[in-house]
Amino acid sequence: MNAPPSTTTTPAGAARAVRVLRYLWRVPMLLWHLLVHLPLTLLLISPPMGGIIIGGERLEHRLIRAWSNGLLRVFGFRMQRVGTPLPGAVMFVANHVSWIDISSMHSQRMMGFVAKREIRSWPLVGWMASRAQTIFHARGSSESLGGVLHEMLARLRGGQSIGVFPEGGTRGGEALGPFHARIFMAAVEAGVPVQPVALRYGAGGEAQQIVAFGPRERFVGNFLRLLGEPARVVQVHFLQPIMPGEAEGRRRLAELARSRIAEALAS
Repeated sequence: MNAPPSTTTTPAGAARAVRVLRYLWRVPMLLWHLLVHLPLTLLLISPPMGGIIIGGERLEHRLIRAWSNGLLRVFGFRMQRVGTPLPGAVMFVANHVSWIDISSMHSQRMMGFVAKREIRSWPLVGWMASRAQTIFHARGSSESLGGVLHEMLARLRGGQSIGVFPEGGTRGGEALGPFHARIFMAAVEAGVPVQPVALRYGAGGEAQQIVAFGPRERFVGNFLRLLGEPARVVQVHFLQPIMPGEAEGRRRLAELARSRIAEALAS
């Protein structure tokens, strides 16, 4: 006699079924976040409302942090902050894993990021990045970098904070790349602290390569893939800051910031 067909689900089939359930739950959450929370946020961050000071912080900055936290929750990320971000004019420098890095840092502290110009054309993320004071840079263009450094210097001298990814791009979530020293020139000339930030996805950073862009993976593909991933913790480590005069020159500043991030990622 033939054996009856098995009714058990294979591990691969079970994983696909769970992934489908996540999409069924998270897609409506994402739509609510975009169609309801986003218009309300944009309304409230517009002048004059956005300039209202609450607890020493602009309402605009509070709302951008709240919206970023909400977006991360839609994707199942649970935020954990280690350390304290410095107030005032600071250059925050972090390892670069994925597009989600900006939202991870914005969820903890308002800062204007330096990001590649291509991000401006990305759905949702590019538009929100523009509203969140992002400075866009055409990679490989000395003229563009000169303008970026000028804008960074102006903001730092004006008391604003800046966030940069000194690796210059994502690296698949693998080893930490070298830091480009020139981007630190603005901090040196403005005489402001540099605070390294280590971003770790998953317990102990086990999901760095999962969150990162895969080979030939574009933004939309990565966005949709992460929407179906299991819930994970995100650790944002605000490390010991490098105060003005602590490191001689931009190259030493870059080396010191990189070493502190590398140590935190390895712990």
